[in-house]
Amino acid sequence: MKLLETYILRRVGQMFLVALLPVLAIIWTTQVLQRVNLVTDSGQSMGSFAKLATLILPSIIPVVLPFALVIGVTQTLTTMNNDSELAVIDAAGAKRSVILRPILILAAVISVFSFLVDNVVEPKAKTGARQMIAAAYADLLSSVIEEKNFRRIDSGLYVQISERLAGRVLKGLFVVDERDPSFELIYYAREGAVDEKGTSLIMHDGEVHRKTPNGEVSVIRFDSYSFDLSDLTQNRGQATLRASDRELPFLFHPDTTDKDYIARPGSYVAELHRRLTDWLLPMVFTLVSLAIAGDARSHREARLHPMVSALILAFALRWATFYAANQIDTKPVYIGILYAIPAVVSLLAIISLASHKRLSLLAAISDRTAALWGKLRQRFPNSAGPSTGGGA
Repeated sequence: MKLLETYILRRVGQMFLVALLPVLAIIWTTQVLQRVNLVTDSGQSMGSFAKLATLILPSIIPVVLPFALVIGVTQTLTTMNNDSELAVIDAAGAKRSVILRPILILAAVISVFSFLVDNVVEPKAKTGARQMIAAAYADLLSSVIEEKNFRRIDSGLYVQISERLAGRVLKGLFVVDERDPSFELIYYAREGAVDEKGTSLIMHDGEVHRKTPNGEVSVIRFDSYSFDLSDLTQNRGQATLRASDRELPFLFHPDTTDKDYIARPGSYVAELHRRLTDWLLPMVFTLVSLAIAGDARSHREARLHPMVSALILAFALRWATFYAANQIDTKPVYIGILYAIPAVVSLLAIISLASHKRLSLLAAISDRTAALWGKLRQRFPNSAGPSTGGGA
C-alpha cells in the first residue's frame, strides 16, 4: 500500500475508533443497567453480573459499527478538504482510487468482522446469557426471594412472602398472576410451601381473586390450593432459545421439532435474511459517505456538513432495512425488498463516485437546506453570531 493510502487509512481508522468507543460504551452501559435486577432480584454476585454484561456486548457491536464508520469517513475527508489536502491530491494527478481504496479496504474488513460477530459470537453470547438468567431464577421462591420484598419471577408473575421458615415453608404469601390476558389472578395465603420437585406451590388458608378485563371480580376462599410452577421449573437451568439466539446453520436448516420454531416459523426466516444483509451495511454506508464527502469542494460552497448528510441517509437506510426485516415474519414479499435496499443504494453510490457527482437526491436536499439557512442568516444577521471577517 502506498504512503498516501496508508496515511488516509490511519486517519480514517483513528477517527472510526474515536467515534466507536464512546458510543459503544454509552449504549452498553444503558443495556447493562437494564439487567441490574439479576443482582437485586436473584441474589447473584457482582462477578455473575459482570459476566452477563460481557455477554451483552456482542449484540451491540454490529449495530454501532456502521454509524461509527460513517462518522470516521466523513469527518476525515471533510477535514482533509478543509485543509486543501483533497485539492492537492487532485492537482498532483493522483487517481481517485488513492482515496477510495484504503477506505473501502477498511469497510470490507469491518463488514467481515460484523458478519463474524453477528453470526458466530452473538448467538453463543445470547445463549449463554439466557442460560445464566434461567439458572439464576430457577429456584427463586424457595431460596432467593427476600422476605417482605415484592419480586417478579416471570413475565406477568409476581410474589411476596412475609417470612421463610425451615422445610421450605413460606408464611404470608401474596401472588399476582397476569400471564393470561383474559383474566388476572391474585392469591393470598397464610402459609405455603414449594414441593421438593419445585413444580408446585401448595398454599393453605387463603383466597383467590379473579378479575376479568371488563371489571368483573370473583373471590374464592380455599383451605388448600396448588399453584402450578412447572412452566418455570421444567427447563430449570436451561433457556428457551429464540430465532435471534440460533446460529446460522440452524437458521438455514431449522429443527422442525423445535417448539419455538413450530410456534413462530416466520421469525426464523426473518432472522436468517436479516443476518445475511446486516453485515453489508458498513460497506453500503461507506459508499454513501464517499459519494457525499469524497470530492474536493470550495470552502465557500453552501452545503450541509457532509457528516450530517451521511448520517441522515444512514439512519434512513437502517430504519428501512429494520422495517423490511420485521415485516418478513408475516409478509415474505419483503425478503426481496430487504436485499434490494442495500443493492440499490450501493449502485447509486457507485454511479455517483464513477461520475464524480453527489447522489442527486441527497444533493438536492443538502442544497435546499443550505440555501434556506443562508436566507435565514441574511434575514436575521444578529442571530447568526459575530462575523469572522476575512475569507479564504
